[in-house]
Amino acid sequence: MAVRSTFAGLNTMYRGVSTNRLALDTTGHNMTNSSVTGYSRQSVNQAATSPDSLYASGTQQFVGSGVDSLSITRARDVYADKQYWREFSDQEYAKTRQTNYQKLEAIFNDADDTGLQNAVLSFYQSWVDMSKEASNTSERVAVLEQSGILIDRVVSSGKQLQNQIISEYEDIKINVQKVNTLSDQIVQLNKTIMAAESAGGSANDLRDERDNLVDQLSGFMSISVSENPENSMYTIVSNGASIVNGITKLNLTVGPVYDDGRQPGIPNEDYGLTDYNIEIGDTGVIFDPLTGILKAEVDAIQEDKDYIDKLADMAAFLLTDFNAQHKAGSGIDASDLEVADGTKFPTTGINFFGEDGGDYVYDAENKIWTKTDGVAYIWDEATKSVKLYDQTVVIHKPGDPETDPWTIDVTTDATEKESLKGIRIINALKVNTALNDTDGERKIAARTISSEDNLMEKYQKLSTTAEPKQTIIVDKPMNGTADGSNAVKLSTLLNQGDDTRINGKASIGAASLQEYYNKAMTDLGVNSSQTNNKVVSQEDIVEQVRQWRTSVSGVNWDEELTNMIMFQQGYSACSRCLTTMDEMLDRLINSTGVVGR
Repeated sequence: MAVRSTFAGLNTMYRGVSTNRLALDTTGHNMTNSSVTGYSRQSVNQAATSPDSLYASGTQQFVGSGVDSLSITRARDVYADKQYWREFSDQEYAKTRQTNYQKLEAIFNDADDTGLQNAVLSFYQSWVDMSKEASNTSERVAVLEQSGILIDRVVSSGKQLQNQIISEYEDIKINVQKVNTLSDQIVQLNKTIMAAESAGGSANDLRDERDNLVDQLSGFMSISVSENPENSMYTIVSNGASIVNGITKLNLTVGPVYDDGRQPGIPNEDYGLTDYNIEIGDTGVIFDPLTGILKAEVDAIQEDKDYIDKLADMAAFLLTDFNAQHKAGSGIDASDLEVADGTKFPTTGINFFGEDGGDYVYDAENKIWTKTDGVAYIWDEATKSVKLYDQTVVIHKPGDPETDPWTIDVTTDATEKESLKGIRIINALKVNTALNDTDGERKIAARTISSEDNLMEKYQKLSTTAEPKQTIIVDKPMNGTADGSNAVKLSTLLNQGDDTRINGKASIGAASLQEYYNKAMTDLGVNSSQTNNKVVSQEDIVEQVRQWRTSVSGVNWDEELTNMIMFQQGYSACSRCLTTMDEMLDRLINSTGVVGR
């Protein structure tokens, strides 16, 4: 029978002591890191060592030589990670959109009397009241006061939306920098992990740190992560762009960035701000995050612009269709328009909103509003002319009214036109300065003019040699009194939809001003509610995935305490056995051969 090495048992027990001590150290490491975010539970992989062989009675026997620790690995489910990164990105998108909707609801807060809805209703009611008592100064002044309130709330809402967009762009700049910082850190960890694992071990804590960074990165954009099995490096791709590729990366920038030293960004006069793109490095290629915080902020900016456009639609309606109806009526003042018999006529054909005499036309095809510099229906005493939209009509008094005819000249003016859109049309919404002058409220056109009140027809003796292209419509003398027929029509525009408008297709479509605003607010409420539901739903999904990851990677105290007792007892048992073997060897070495001394 072959005899094993004298110290074979000691080696076996030493391996047991070392392995159990390493397992106890790892258990302690798990317990102390149990509350650390992203920590993955680690365990010592143990295996029996190669046995010793010996021969007994002519046969080969194998005697175990103990245990050894092969590796220390972390518990991690790569599929749970991928699911988490995908769902967390969607959750952050929904939460960021939810925040923007909350800001929008704060801007359009119609819960009290300070909202835009109340201003529209009060403006409408002021016209209803004036239609009943069109000659009452207090009712006319009330119309001007309510129009000022309406304008203030439309303009202030537009300004708040502007500021909200500017804040979103500032957040994008900050978040792009955060993304670049995260990708820098991931690249550095790629290098460190590759160096640490070059000898074959697993840098578990470094891997946890890297995965934590990837968790944060997934909140900003859609990502796809893969690991190179040869060097343990991560490659992170977002919408086709390799944000991280081993030891290299792409930086995101907020641009466009100009070579000539100009400040980045694109001036946008229509919204009164500077637009920016998220771009890949210095390539100028626009980067689409697909989802996550960055995508939500880009979408929120566009939505805020859409609400500026809705306010602009309302302002354009007041500047075009509402003005057109106002021009179709007359005030109760006595203007400078005086004809043969000394009769003075009230002001007619002026805008209620906008610059004095400016003319506004809505372009439905291009969805823009055009302002002309020409004046409309304004009497010029010096030249005895009435300027119409792109026409001037000059009336010549006869030398002898009894024998000589009146004559007229009609010429076409080349008036300059300026296209307005977005915030620019909102800022153009002002009450006509003519209405704010002394006794200006008397110029409010509450009465409708009929075709029978045509100046050309009522005061004849005009030459027929020059045929006017457009007649001059004025009202009969009213001596300080007026009906409210035009006020009724103006209030109807505010409160009742119509498929036909004076100016063709209206900027708010067939809806009334109130209907258009209410629909916009209904859409806002529905979208906000859907986003809130999406946030709740996505939080539930993310929590499920998080629990899935925790069930695999998390530290369970009951399990760790059980392992601690098991490894402690194994350590103690191996130690006792080692002591016993040591005593046996001591007896063998120091006591054998003393008989007979």
